[in-house]
Amino acid sequence: MLGVVGTIPEEEFPLVVGPVALGDVSLTVQGREVPLTRGTAALLAAAAVCLETLGQPPPLAFLAGDIGLGQGSRQLYEYLTLNLGPHQLKVLTFHYILPMVDWHNRVLWAIQEMAAPPLLIADAGYMYVAKMSGEAPAYDLFTPDAGEIAFLADEAAPHPFYTRGFILHQDNQVPDLIARAYAHENAARHLLVKGKRDYVATREGVAASIDEPQIEALEPMGGTGDTLTGIAAALIAGGWDIVPAAVLAARVNRVAGALAKPTPATGVQDLVQQIPAALAQLLS
Repeated sequence: MLGVVGTIPEEEFPLVVGPVALGDVSLTVQGREVPLTRGTAALLAAAAVCLETLGQPPPLAFLAGDIGLGQGSRQLYEYLTLNLGPHQLKVLTFHYILPMVDWHNRVLWAIQEMAAPPLLIADAGYMYVAKMSGEAPAYDLFTPDAGEIAFLADEAAPHPFYTRGFILHQDNQVPDLIARAYAHENAARHLLVKGKRDYVATREGVAASIDEPQIEALEPMGGTGDTLTGIAAALIAGGWDIVPAAVLAARVNRVAGALAKPTPATGVQDLVQQIPAALAQLLS
């Protein structure tokens, strides 16, 4: 089973744990409805529809409300530290959570003590704290965008805000940044770098790059990076090895975007609805 951990940008949203029920414009977890826009909700929606297409159970969501003050993030950290043991998870994906190094380390220790520890995927805030803690190599997949791979490549930066200018503005290509991140032990075992061209990489170098189809209208639309991480997590939970899962996920996300025929009014839910058709097209 796939587990997904993240926050919802609502101050009063409680801690909820349960399987995802997906609707057209929202998803429901433990009786609480979450609008399907971007962020963790978009990741969960993409994972849920992908798993349903594969005949797999829906993802198990661990959610709490947090508007950046940390209360919901602390609830999640504490819950995971105390309650992960009974959950039988093949993959555990972490998303938008306020970085707290001490709590991150407690959660990682709890995972390592599980009878069958899951594969670990990190994106967004949790990827930051994994790097900040010095534990990036304990993870199986990071899914950074181009700016975040620059942060991972900067061995001195404690947060993306402090990524040094010479790394951000020099003519480094993504493969150079990937190599630098691995050289400083700031990358997971696998990387899926999201952008106009997506890269799948390991310590040995770039395994694949994907840049077709290119849909310019999707570039300004929020949430497409979240859906890509959700698709990759679902495929890995469904039995794919990480490299082919990441490559297929990048292709599915792009084809789903093309099938959605995006306009300025298109939302991430329109892309999510096309994931089954894109997956079927590519698997055939």
